[in-house]
Amino acid sequence: MTKLIALVDGSIYSRSVCDHAAWIAGRTGSTVELLHVLGRRETGSAPADLSGSIALGARSSLLEELSAHDEQRAKLAQKRGRAILDDAKTVLEDAGVGEVTTRLRFGDIVETAAAFEADAEMVVIGKRGEAADFAKLHLGSNLERIVRSIRKPVFVAARAFKPIDRFLIAYDGGTSSLKAVDFVARSRLFEGLACRLLTVAPDTPESRRRLDDAQAILKAGGYTVDAAVMPGQPDTVIARFVEDESIDLLVMGAYGHSRIRNLIIGSTTSEMIRACKIPVALFR
Repeated sequence: MTKLIALVDGSIYSRSVCDHAAWIAGRTGSTVELLHVLGRRETGSAPADLSGSIALGARSSLLEELSAHDEQRAKLAQKRGRAILDDAKTVLEDAGVGEVTTRLRFGDIVETAAAFEADAEMVVIGKRGEAADFAKLHLGSNLERIVRSIRKPVFVAARAFKPIDRFLIAYDGGTSSLKAVDFVARSRLFEGLACRLLTVAPDTPESRRRLDDAQAILKAGGYTVDAAVMPGQPDTVIARFVEDESIDLLVMGAYGHSRIRNLIIGSTTSEMIRACKIPVALFR
């Protein structure tokens, strides 16, 4: 039996993460491990260097008070973390997931996710966390770091769960998108869903050959595939295709370039996650 890791943080996306994890588990028979990570922000101590103008006795007293305050804050953060996990577990069990476990950990969320991914089939995370700027459509600060750091597929949940009937594979012929095609062809997750395959590139014999190769893999997996080649800017074309064709789930390769290159020319992956109001399954 396979396992999913679902990252929950108490944001409004946590419910969606649970709903999408329940959907995935229901289709694949997976167990779900809920993971909540308390970072330094929740449990760290206040800086000890306060002010040289405070008398020594007063400063010592203040430090003791701050230390007690930090201890209390850490305890409250743990209680809140347990409550978040308990609520998430209830949602999954009510949705019919047979086996749900919970883990509360301290440290860096990226390092923790990387440590737990080894025996998981997929990681589920929300597009945005508690600190994201929703008005400006900022993505969660840890999303790209997590996707770049782990090797398992990452399922990025949209703000709210909606029934998933049709999915689109954005295929560019690269290693990551080929990995996505192979996963779809072998996984029970996509069985019975309508499959679309799109390459954004000039319509050349080479583009058609790559698309035909991907289509053959999917057909061997039992899918009837509607494939197309369309010219243009990938993020613009894919976003428009998703909207026009009422796509419910986008499947694509992730972050094919270095962070430095992305800073210069932008990241298609981040732009797609930001622009599309549907869940995105990412493969590296």
